[in-house]
Amino acid sequence: MDIIEEKDKKKDEISSKELQDTQNKVDVRNIPISRVGIKDIKYPFKISDRDGISQSTIGNFTMSVGLPDDVKGTHMSRFVKILEDQEESLSIENFDELVKNTTNILESESAYISVDFTYFKKKSAPVSKVESLLDYSINYTCEVKNNVISKYLKVTVPVTSLCPCSKNISDYGAHNQRSHISAHIRTEDTVWIDDVIEMLEDQASCQIYGLLKRPDEKYVTEKAYENPKFTEDIIRDVAVTLNKDDRITAYKIESENFESIHNHSAYAYIEKDKKKDIHNNKKSKISYLKFSQLHSNFPG
Repeated sequence: MDIIEEKDKKKDEISSKELQDTQNKVDVRNIPISRVGIKDIKYPFKISDRDGISQSTIGNFTMSVGLPDDVKGTHMSRFVKILEDQEESLSIENFDELVKNTTNILESESAYISVDFTYFKKKSAPVSKVESLLDYSINYTCEVKNNVISKYLKVTVPVTSLCPCSKNISDYGAHNQRSHISAHIRTEDTVWIDDVIEMLEDQASCQIYGLLKRPDEKYVTEKAYENPKFTEDIIRDVAVTLNKDDRITAYKIESENFESIHNHSAYAYIEKDKKKDIHNNKKSKISYLKFSQLHSNFPG
C-alpha cells in the first residue's frame, strides 16, 4: 500500500511541474530566420467581397513569422489556433488584420500569410438570364514587416478566346477555346475580387457561364466570333485596364489559351511596377517585381 501511495505521489509531482517551453530557449548561432511557420494547411473559413455576402470555402494556408537570431523556435500550434479562432468573414479589406494579429500572438515583428481558395460568383446567362454559379481561383497574400503592410490579390478567370487569324483565313468558322486570364496585383486601396473578375472578363472574346440555354449558346458563339483576340491582344488590353486603375500599384498578368487545334497553349505575360516607373519617370517601362519573395509558388 505504501509503495502505491509513493508512486501516486511521484506522478502528482511530475504532473504539477511546468512543462519546458523548448521553443523559447536561447539559440547561440546568431542566425535570424526570415520566415518560419506552417505550410499547406487546409482549413475552412468564410469569405466576403464587394456585396458583403459571406460564403464558406476551404483555404490552403501558408503562415509564418520572422524569428530573431536568439530564439530557438516558434510556436507552430499557435498558427492553427489563429485559424480556429477566426470567426469573422475574411476579405481583401480586412486580411491584414489577421496578419497583424499573428504578429501579436507569435510575438514577432513580422508575419506573412498566403491563402489559396475557390470563390463562387453567381452569373446570369446573357439572353435567358438563368442564374448559375461559376468558380474562380483566388489568392490573398499579406506581409507585415517593419510596420509596413503589403497586400496582394491574385484572381484567375476562365474565358473564351477566338483566333483572329483563323477567322480571317477561313471561309466559315474559326477555332476558339477556353482560356485563363490571371492578375496578381499589389494594392494600397481596396480592390475587390469582383472588381478584378469584371476587369479580366471584359478583355476576353467572350465570358464563360456555368449554365446556358440554346439562345445563350448562340449569343456566346456569335459574341466570340465578333470579338476575335490573340493572347497578345488579351493581355495588352488587361494591362491597359490595370494601368488606368490608381488603386493598383503593381501587377503580374498572364494569359493562356488552351489551343483547340494544337496540343500546346498560347501564352503571354507582363509585369509592371507603377511606382518604380513613376520614380524613374519612364511610365512605359516594364519592371520586374520581386513577388517571388512573397509567394514562392508564383511562377517567375
